[in-house]
Amino acid sequence: MENEVAPETAPPEAAVQVSESRAPRHRPGRAWRSRAWWNTPRLVRGLTGLCLAALLAAGTATGAVLGGARDGTDVIGHQAAPQVVRSADLYFALNDMDAQAANLLLFGADPDYTTLRKQTLDTYEQRRGQADTDLQRVTEAVVGDATGQRAVQTVIGELGQYEALVARAQLLEDQAHAPAGRPSADALTAYRQATDLLRQRLLPAVDEVTKANASVVQRNYTDQRDALAGGWWTVLAAGLLALAALGVLQRVLAVRFRRLVNVPLAVTTLLTLVGLVTALTLTSRADHQLVVAKSNSFDSVIALGRARAVAYDLNADESRYLTDPARAAAYEQTFLDKTQSFARVDGATLATYNDRLAALADRHRGDHHQVGFGGYLGDELRNITFPGEQEAAERVLTTFQQYQRDDRKIRELNAQGKLKEAVTFNTGTTPGQSNADFDALSAALDDNQAINQHAFDAAVAATDDDLDALTAALGAAALAAALALTALGVRSRLREFA
Repeated sequence: MENEVAPETAPPEAAVQVSESRAPRHRPGRAWRSRAWWNTPRLVRGLTGLCLAALLAAGTATGAVLGGARDGTDVIGHQAAPQVVRSADLYFALNDMDAQAANLLLFGADPDYTTLRKQTLDTYEQRRGQADTDLQRVTEAVVGDATGQRAVQTVIGELGQYEALVARAQLLEDQAHAPAGRPSADALTAYRQATDLLRQRLLPAVDEVTKANASVVQRNYTDQRDALAGGWWTVLAAGLLALAALGVLQRVLAVRFRRLVNVPLAVTTLLTLVGLVTALTLTSRADHQLVVAKSNSFDSVIALGRARAVAYDLNADESRYLTDPARAAAYEQTFLDKTQSFARVDGATLATYNDRLAALADRHRGDHHQVGFGGYLGDELRNITFPGEQEAAERVLTTFQQYQRDDRKIRELNAQGKLKEAVTFNTGTTPGQSNADFDALSAALDDNQAINQHAFDAAVAATDDDLDALTAALGAAALAAALALTALGVRSRLREFA
């Protein structure tokens, strides 16, 4: 049996190597994925980090959304919108200056108009001071705006020339001792140059500034509403993530440490919930106040401001019509064009306008939702929002209709050769005369605009109060407290593993 060969056996070292090669290995990059790796301390620390990150994300999102709303409201409420109102007021002041200048030519040297002449001169000076103040404010506001600066420089350069031409027309009129309604040729030439300069250079430049700032308001309004709509959902998602992370962390602590409630984390959860509700409420309020400020009130403020300026230009066209027979047809057409911009009645002529507007107005009074005419007044009647606004707008419509009826009487008197009677009726301030009815229209426009301006100011102020420095400080303090309480809530538990 010596010849038998014993079977070969692997050396012990080889067996060990084979055994190790078959054993499962934990790759370093994937160790954290294994359930065994996530012991209690690591799990608690990981969830704590998630909670802290979620709280920071919620705070950052809230700060960005509400900070953007505050900045947008500042641009609309304290910069661009007031600038639109100032430039619209400048437009009105310039128009009324020209209306008063035309009235002064109408009076001539007739002693019957001595008192009215003095009142007209006083009004002209008042409007000139108003225009200077408005121009100064507009100039300050367009710093950094190249287009606005060019437009303002045009107004500054041309306004002095306009005033000089009006002064020359008045001097020539005084020297001529002309009768009412028949100014001297030289005075009329100077006035024509003044009013042409106003309408061709000054008013378009002011209108350019108004439109530029109105575009800023509209652009910021659209951007802010989009940002608030998206921001509301971002804040909600970030807040719910933070609440979910806090809930999971508290669940883990309750199960693994057999503690029913972790007081610091419970307070953190409550703070987070209150903060989320507050942030969503403030975001919704900011959006609501933005709609009130821009869509409900500012749009009406601008429509009524332009209507007011157009009304004074209409009044000037009547005086121009009587003063300058050579241009009477042209001034009559511009009167109709401006009438249509105030309250547009499609297809109406000067002869048919009053009857057609009356039919549409009666239909509207029967049903306020029926606004069959356009123009600035139509825009306002379609945007009734605030208490008392409907009644105020109705007064504008009623007084405008009466003013239009007065205009036709002026033209009838003039066509009958009763020029002085036409001048007296046109410029008279006794109840029943044209300027008295025009004053009623002007007062109705002012009252209507005041309602919307008050609502605009209140909406902007409400957002300013909601998103002031105190709100930001409280929000920052609440976030800091939530972060600190989260860390405090897990610290005592982790010490048990130290």
